Amino acid sequence: MKRPVFDPLQLQSALLDVQAASHAPAAALIRRQQMRLAHLLAAVQGSRLYQERLQGQSGAFDFQSIAPVTRAELMARFDDWVTDPALRLDDLQALTRDPARAGEAWLGRYVVWESSGTSGQPGIFVQDARAMAVYDALEATRQRPPARAPALPFWPLAALGGFDWLGASDRHALVTATGGHFASTVSFERLRTINPWLALNARSFSVLQAPDTLVAALNDFRPTVLATYPTAAAVLADEALAGRLRIAPRCVMMGGESVSPAVRQHVARAFRAVVRSSYGTSEFLPIAWECAHGQLHVNADWVLLEPVDEQQRPVPPGQRSDTVLLTNLVNTVQPLIRYDLGDRITWHGSGCACGSALPVIEVLGRHDDVMHVPACQSGRTVALLPLALCTVLEEECGVFDFQLRQQGPDTLVLRLGLHGEQGAATVERCRDALQRFASAQGAQPIRVLAELGCEVPRGRSGKACRVALDAAA
Repeated sequence: MKRPVFDPLQLQSALLDVQAASHAPAAALIRRQQMRLAHLLAAVQGSRLYQERLQGQSGAFDFQSIAPVTRAELMARFDDWVTDPALRLDDLQALTRDPARAGEAWLGRYVVWESSGTSGQPGIFVQDARAMAVYDALEATRQRPPARAPALPFWPLAALGGFDWLGASDRHALVTATGGHFASTVSFERLRTINPWLALNARSFSVLQAPDTLVAALNDFRPTVLATYPTAAAVLADEALAGRLRIAPRCVMMGGESVSPAVRQHVARAFRAVVRSSYGTSEFLPIAWECAHGQLHVNADWVLLEPVDEQQRPVPPGQRSDTVLLTNLVNTVQPLIRYDLGDRITWHGSGCACGSALPVIEVLGRHDDVMHVPACQSGRTVALLPLALCTVLEEECGVFDFQLRQQGPDTLVLRLGLHGEQGAATVERCRDALQRFASAQGAQPIRVLAELGCEVPRGRSGKACRVALDAAA
C-alpha cells in the first residue's frame, strides 16, 4: 500500500464531531442518528439491490418495515449491492487471495478487508476515506488505554472489535491472525504507512506461530499495551504466571470473542494490568467500547443496533435478543441496512456512572474453547487456540462451516456437512493441515477423525460453535 486511504481533513472533522457527541444528551444522539440514517437512505439509490428493496418507499416511512438482509444475500449480489460500479467482486476476490497485497489501497481510494467465515460464509468489505476517518475518530476518542502520554492514532484490534489511541511512549503488540486481508492486519498496515515511525513502536505477532516462538518475540519487544483475543490473552497469561513470558503491559485490550469474568480476572492478575474489552465486527469496526466502569457503550451516533427476536421483532431492554440487526450510518459505498449480524445482545439503555449517554449493552458473541494436547516435551501440554485452528481450516482448506471438537487428549473430530468424494477429499486436506499446525506448535502427533454429512451445531449466539471440547476432553 504505497498511498494509504487517509484524509486528514475528514479525520479532523470526524474527531470534532465525535468529541462533541461523546457526552451529549441522549436526545442529541438520536438526532444525529436520524440525520445520518436519512443521508444513508438517500445515498443507497446508487445500489441496484437497495433500489429494489426500497421500491415504493418515500418520504417518512417505517424504517422497521425494511426487510433485514444477510451476508449470504449481499455477497451473492455483490456487484448490485455496492454503489460504485468500479467495485467488482471478481477483482476484489483476486486481491484478497494474495496475502502480499493486504492493505493495498484499492483503486487508490478504498480500504478492503475480508471477514472470517464464522457465520458460514466469508465477506468482503470496502471502506472509503470518510468511513475510515469516522472509525479512527470513534476509537481515538472513546476506546483507548488509560492515557499517560500524548497520543497518535493506531488500530490494534480492528475486526476483533477494538482500537486505541497510541501513546507516544507506548509499545503496542497486536497478537492476531496475520498474513491475510483481515481487518486487523489491513488496518494495522494502513496506520504504519501513515505514520512510518510506528514500525518501531507497534508490531503485529502471528497467533499461528509456535507458543515458544511467540513468547520469545514478545519478550524481545517488551510491549506496554497488548491487544489480542481473550482466548489468546488467557494462554499468554498462563505463560506469564509460569515465568516464561516476561512482559509488563500496563493495559491489555481484548476483543473478537466473549470475555468471561474468569478470563478477565486471570489476565489482570497475571499481568497486573488494566483490562479493557470492546465489540466490533468487519461490518463496523468500533461498535462498542468499554468505559472505566466496565460498561460496554454503543457508538450510537454512527451505528444503529436493533436487538430482535426470532421473528425479527424488537425485544425490550433487559431481554436477550435472538440476533441483532446492524445499520452502518457512515459507509455509503457498501451500504448495510438492517443487516443480520447473528450475535445476541442485551440492551440496557442509557445511564452510566462514567457520564456517557451512549447506550449500554451486553454481548454474547463467539465463545470457542481452547484445546490442550500433549506436547513433545514430557509433562507439558500445547494450547491450540480457536482463532488459529479456524484460520488454518479457512485459509488453507477453504472450509468455513464446520465444527472441530476435542475427543480425548490427542484426538480431534471434524464435523462437516459435505458428502461423498468431495467430503473425503476435504477431510484429507483438513487432516493434513491440522496435524502440520499442531506439530509446528510443539505438539505430539494428533489424530483427526471426521464425521461427514453432519449439520454443524449452532450455539446460543446464533453462530456456529466451531471449536469445542467434549466433556471428557
